[in-house]
Amino acid sequence: MSGTGSIAEVGAPSARSRALAVLRVRSRATAAVLLPAALAVVLVAARMTGRLAGDPWPAVTLAVCAVAALVLLAGGIFGAVVLRAGPAVTPTVPLPEAAAPDLYRLVRDLADRMDVPAPSAIALTPDCDSWLEDRAHAAHRRRGTGAGPESEPGAAPVLVIGSPFLWWMRVAELRAVLAPVVAGTGPSAHPDIADARGFVRGLDAAADIGGRPGLGWIGGPARLLLRLCRTDAAEMERGVAAAASDRAQGVDYGLRIVAQEQVGLAYAGWDRLLTRVALPAWRMGRWPAHLDAGVVSALTELSRRDRLAEGFTSRLGERPACDLLEQPGVVDEAASLLAARLFHGGPAEAGPDWSPVDWAAYPQEVVDRKWRSEAARLHAALDALSVPADLAPPAAAQPRPDAPAAPAEPVPVTTGAPAQAGASASGTPGAPAATARPAERPAAPGEPVPPGGATLERVLGYLTDPAGEGAAGEALAGRLSGDLAREERAAGAARPQPRGGADTLPLFPLQPPRSGRDLLADHVTALVCCAAVDWAGAGPGLDWLDGPVLLVGGERRADLAPRVLSLVEDGDPAPLRDWLAELGVRPEKPVRLL
Repeated sequence: MSGTGSIAEVGAPSARSRALAVLRVRSRATAAVLLPAALAVVLVAARMTGRLAGDPWPAVTLAVCAVAALVLLAGGIFGAVVLRAGPAVTPTVPLPEAAAPDLYRLVRDLADRMDVPAPSAIALTPDCDSWLEDRAHAAHRRRGTGAGPESEPGAAPVLVIGSPFLWWMRVAELRAVLAPVVAGTGPSAHPDIADARGFVRGLDAAADIGGRPGLGWIGGPARLLLRLCRTDAAEMERGVAAAASDRAQGVDYGLRIVAQEQVGLAYAGWDRLLTRVALPAWRMGRWPAHLDAGVVSALTELSRRDRLAEGFTSRLGERPACDLLEQPGVVDEAASLLAARLFHGGPAEAGPDWSPVDWAAYPQEVVDRKWRSEAARLHAALDALSVPADLAPPAAAQPRPDAPAAPAEPVPVTTGAPAQAGASASGTPGAPAATARPAERPAAPGEPVPPGGATLERVLGYLTDPAGEGAAGEALAGRLSGDLAREERAAGAARPQPRGGADTLPLFPLQPPRSGRDLLADHVTALVCCAAVDWAGAGPGLDWLDGPVLLVGGERRADLAPRVLSLVEDGDPAPLRDWLAELGVRPEKPVRLL
């Protein structure tokens, strides 16, 4: 067999046969529990009929009956735990029909065209994926996590849609992408497949419960049964997916190929937006309130930079799928808050220490604060290492004679006007403009600069190492790593801790491990940016794909990183000093910290 027709012939029957194989594992486990009891019944019957008279049969019968009772008790407890244990439910944003009537009509029309049951409800997840999730388990009703038609016994699964899809995709593209997902409700309604899925989910939940006090023994048998049925369960799901894909072949198949390209683009842009833009804000106790709207700008910028994505922005003139929502802004805010909770472990609700931030205010409220807090941490680490505040660099590290001379008087800082809608200083459509903050009073010409304080010269002098051994940098990097680890532990201790298992947050942490050198380079970069903002008229900005950036004269300066690395890794401050002199930044001038 070959071609798409083979999928139809193999998919659904294969899924049902694999489901029966999973159920046979359950039957064998039940038979193993009942076997001692059956042997006990045979021995008792033989004793009562006189067939097993005399020693040692009375003692053997008593021992077998005791073992059978213990096995039945343990098996009964295990079965009750498997039946009552609530499977894990993905945290989502519920989307009632009143909030998205057009989206519900689109999904029901898809189900009618494919002759499958319509999903019982729709929910959104802050991720680039879509799936069906069964929420009809009785444990969900007992815990109060299900309070709608999706929690009724025998209800169809819930359709979970990735929220970035609604903002980036067009209506026709979303319809094409959702067709094979909605088609999965057909195989899911088969009694054997539903029973096998329920058994596997119950085992998975029981394995998690096995870590609780008094139920530790539950985990071993549950994991054993999971291993025995793992292959059949995986093949069952593949068969269900194949059957659903074949059923959806006749619904916008040509458009689905194009839409899948948009799915891949959405993955790339969403990941960059979360790690480069959202994560710095979350670490500052702020959460961007419109991540889904921001992903449109991020993906537009990605398509502009990536030649493989050329032409994708031409489709933005079509109707976006978020028009299917009654209040897109409210839904976007709820999905953004959930994203912060899943990927960073933030609180479930906004508060004084966990407040939203708009894109227009992001440069000043996130980028500027991030730089100044890191600069303050850097100087605190220098204080802990007893580095003199007026440390001067070695004579060999003085600026070169041919370097541009810094002006005697700092360039005054002016307050810029907001950028027009749809454009930004970083060249990204829709990015907020950076507004420069008035600096501290500049020194008059000829006025001596007070020694000490939070200055860039202090860091340059400490990290300068003509020999290139890097001992000072290693010590400072280690101190920064320890300070940051202590701050994160203190923040985690102050945060409410959920119970273990599936409820542990964040479920998908985005914080990659950073080396001490990387931390040191980030903190030195932040101090340099603070000095440029205070004394050279620069300003904080936002790039949708790279996060916080430094804007000088309205243009992004992307040439700072290699000069900082030259100082941090090689102990050579000359490239950075030349860069500062070009901007007119005097390293000995004090920098404002948080």
